[in-house]
This record gives sequence, C-alpha cells and structure tokens, in this order.
Amino acid sequence: MTAITDIDPISREELHEGIEQILAEGGPFAVMPKEIRGVQYDRVFALSEMSLRDVLAAKSVEFASSPLIVFGEERYTTGEVWARSMRFANWLGSQGIGQGDKVAIAMRNYPEWCMAFIGIVASGATVVPLNSWWQAEELKYGVETAETKVIVVDGKRCDMLAPLKDKMGLTLIAGRDNVSCQDASLPEILSDESLSTDVPSTPIDPDSTYALMFTSGSTGFPKAAQLTHRGVLSTILSWSFVQELYTRLRPEIPSRPDNAGILLALPLFHVTALHSIFLLSYLIGRKIAFAYKWDPAEAAETVQKEKLTNFVGVPTMAQELLRAGKPGQLDTMVDIGSGGAKRPAAHVSSQAETHPEITSSSGYGLTETNGAGTLIGLADFLRKPDAAGRVVPPVTELAAFSEAGERLPDGEIGEVCIRGPAVMVGYLNNPEANEAAFFADGWFRTGDVGMIDGDGYLVILDRLKDMIIRGGENISCLEVENVLLQFDGVVEAAVFAVPNERLGEVVGCAVFGDGKEIDLPALRQHAQQHLAGFKVPTRYWLSPQPLPRGGTGKTDKKPLRAMAADHPPHFQEGDD
Repeated sequence: MTAITDIDPISREELHEGIEQILAEGGPFAVMPKEIRGVQYDRVFALSEMSLRDVLAAKSVEFASSPLIVFGEERYTTGEVWARSMRFANWLGSQGIGQGDKVAIAMRNYPEWCMAFIGIVASGATVVPLNSWWQAEELKYGVETAETKVIVVDGKRCDMLAPLKDKMGLTLIAGRDNVSCQDASLPEILSDESLSTDVPSTPIDPDSTYALMFTSGSTGFPKAAQLTHRGVLSTILSWSFVQELYTRLRPEIPSRPDNAGILLALPLFHVTALHSIFLLSYLIGRKIAFAYKWDPAEAAETVQKEKLTNFVGVPTMAQELLRAGKPGQLDTMVDIGSGGAKRPAAHVSSQAETHPEITSSSGYGLTETNGAGTLIGLADFLRKPDAAGRVVPPVTELAAFSEAGERLPDGEIGEVCIRGPAVMVGYLNNPEANEAAFFADGWFRTGDVGMIDGDGYLVILDRLKDMIIRGGENISCLEVENVLLQFDGVVEAAVFAVPNERLGEVVGCAVFGDGKEIDLPALRQHAQQHLAGFKVPTRYWLSPQPLPRGGTGKTDKKPLRAMAADHPPHFQEGDD
C-alpha cells in the first residue's frame, strides 16, 4: 500500500478542476440553483429534493443483503434493519404519530437506537436525539424544550424520567430491555410480523424539520437546532462526493475501500456519529461495528476481527487506538479520522511514522450545519496539520466576516461563517438566538475566529464563544458556572479551559466565597448531581479575593487561566 508521505498534496487548482468534472457528469451528484427560505443558492443537490426517508429506502434495496450493524454477536443486514424500522414507523402511525410530532431517543448506542431513528424519520415525525450523558434535570430541560411527549429509553434514562412521566404526560418506549416504566416495548414492535414493513406513503417536504439536535452555546442552556431533510442529505451527499473526488485525484489511496467497515465509538446523539458514521455508512453500503464502551485494546481487536477500514473519533481516541493496536491488528485500516476538536500536529506526524499506510483526516463542522464545514486529509494534513481544512464541496460556502457582517477577503481574520443548504432553519422557539446566529443572506456565525489562507485552508485562531472542548464535547462555561453558584458559600464562580494532553481541554474553575468556607470536594459532588459527567469541573482554585473583572464588568478569565498555569489547584479529581 502507498505510504502517505509519498502522496502529493492536492493543489487548489487541481481540486477545482476535479469538482467541476464530477459536477459536469450529473448523476447522483447533480446540482441545480435553488431558493431556500428566501436565500438563493447556486448549487443544491438535485437528490435533496427527496426526503431522507426516500433516499434511505432506495439504499435499502441497493444494499439489502449487505451487513450494516454488528453489535457483539448480533449482526443485521441493511434489509433487516430497514424492515424492522418500517414496523416501528407504521406502529407510530397507528398511534396517531406522524408529521408535526416529535419523538425523542434517550438511550446509549444500541442497534435499536438506529432502528428507532429510521422508524421515526420514516413516519414523517421529527426525531429528537437526547444526550444520554445528561442528568435528570438536563433531560427534563431537553424534553420540555423539544416539546416531545414520546421517548424511546433505556433503563438508566427511564429511571431518570420515571418521576416526570405522569406530571409531563410522557409515553416511554423501552428501547432494548424491558423497564418498569414502559408503555411499550421497541424490541417487540420491531419483531412483530403483523406490522407492515411497507414505507409509509405520507409525503415528506424536504425542507421540513427532520431532527432537533441540541447544541451547547454561550447562553448557558442547550439550544435545539432545527435540521431539515434537505440539510442532512446535503451533508452526507457532500461527504460521499469528497470520497469520489479523492478517488479520482489520488487513485493510489483507497478512499472507497472494498468491503468497507467503520468502528462506532462515538454517541449517536452527536452529528459526527449520526451523520458521518451511521447515515454516511447507510448511503455507501459500509458496515458499522458498535463499540459498547470505549476501550482502545478492545477497539483494536474489533478492527482486526471485523476487518474494519475506517475509524472516526475525537483526537484522543484516534491516538489511543493507534497506541493500543498490536502488530497486524490495524492492517485493514485505510483512514483514521477525527472530529469534535483539533487533532494535535504531533499526533498526525506520529501516525505517518508508525502507520504510513493509514491516512489521517479531520473535519470541522457544527450541529447547526449538520456537520458540514471543512475537511482535511491525505498528504494535505501532513503539510498543514494546523489547518481545519478546505470547505467541503460542492454546495457549502465558507468565509471570514467582520463584526459588521462584511465578508472579508482570504488572508484576513474574522468570524468564521458557513452558508449552504445544510445549515439549520434556526433554534426552536428562540428568536433572539436566531437573530444573533446569522448574518445577512443565510451566513451562519460559528463563533470561531479564523482566516482562509492562500491555498483555501481554514485556520481557526480563537473562539468568540465562552466554550470548553473536552475530548470533542462542547461545554458552556456559563451553564457550569450557574450550577456552581447554587452551592452554599460560593459567591463568584468562573469556569475556564485547562490544557490537557489527553483530552485537549478539561474543565477548571475558580471560586470566591467572600469569607465563607467552601468545601471543594462537596462542591464537586454538587456539580455531579446536576451536570453530565463531562461538564463537571475536575480542577478547583479558591480565590482569596473577588474574581478579576474587565471594563464591562464581566469576569476576566485571562488572568485566571494564567494563574491556573502557574499554580496547582487546591483540589483536583477526575481528569480522566
């Protein structure tokens, strides 16, 4: 197999010519001009005039006998997954659930998660993937914000939602094993041969909301991004387009390997796992092997056993997989991708040295864009490891903008903005956030500061939003601060990122008590009761004086980060 160091980078001109050649051929990647929600786009995929349900239906015929899901000893073909999913879709219809309704999924990764997802989408209802790491208060907030009453749950999430069941009028469907609070059993529905496996006939508008997905923001509360059928198709078709493009431009690299398989080790409630792993795999006929939990050694064994070719995870996971792989275990791998956070340059160069036959890739995108944004891979990643990549062709645009909303030329620094049919409609019932999220003509404001260099690569330089990215998980500092301030004795609290070699960043905080004693271990326990585990601060500093503030009165976190770098925390627990 060709070593990545022997591959020539792809020039901007070569990339442009390759894109235009594929577009000129039409076929599955045919594009057309289209006005969407008052914004005129030059390029929109013709296939995005269909709904996600109808595209998946076509692929279910094409790949009916191909393996799709592997979960331990359980194996399901695409045809089997589709038939089971249609039973759930038709069962939902028999319950009067369809277009205009919202059905949530609150469970860890199981094959039934995927079947519930497809069934909800096929019914015409809107699917609401809830964060399975949330605690009870967060789940309650998500259910209320999404305005959903029907939820597919596993045992742990059922226990959290059971006290709210009658009060909120919830219908809980057991997702895998029977649970005490269930109103119905998904496994029984999926295997009920009296239910039709036909595709529901109700037409679905491609610009209707297919999913509500939650994203943390600087407001301190998760917001529900309204994603459309056209939006998600635009993203997964674009990623498939890139595979075709790379195959033509660098045929010596197997961008579309035979008998492709990928390891699923990220939660399906994130766009990275849901869109770039599950839905893209469905689109291209790629097998998905589920990891029940993240264990690098077990992951390497699964790669070998199932002869997997691809991996996508946060940078920490990518590096741990490479280190855990014993001789021969990763021989079938062709690409190790990362997303959710920037992969360190040292990781990229190390992989090229130890596994020169496996390419590195990385993507930049947001929940609000269905994951569409930029991509970097092949030899380009080695040449520009600090870049986030070039914009994913052919229907997405990317540029830097000034504070006044003016598009800046390449080379100038501004807020990174993304435009295209993949961008969300907006946040559900949040007009203030929607107004702040867009510049004119459909440009979504990412909250990141960067520039486009002379070769067309995006370089992220800073973040406008007060966020921490821990192992690929976005954490709102304000949300965590609000919880800390509820603890007796805490008068001021500031949450900030602390660099961490394994996770990129971990959550640190400085608290001030104005003469009151603060029990830091008890403060951590308080945070654990109210926040998902990944949001809980692991490093605590006690300030003897009020926290520093800037000219606007807001807490100035720059000196706090400097203090944290120079002084050990007064209490530390749980970095890993």
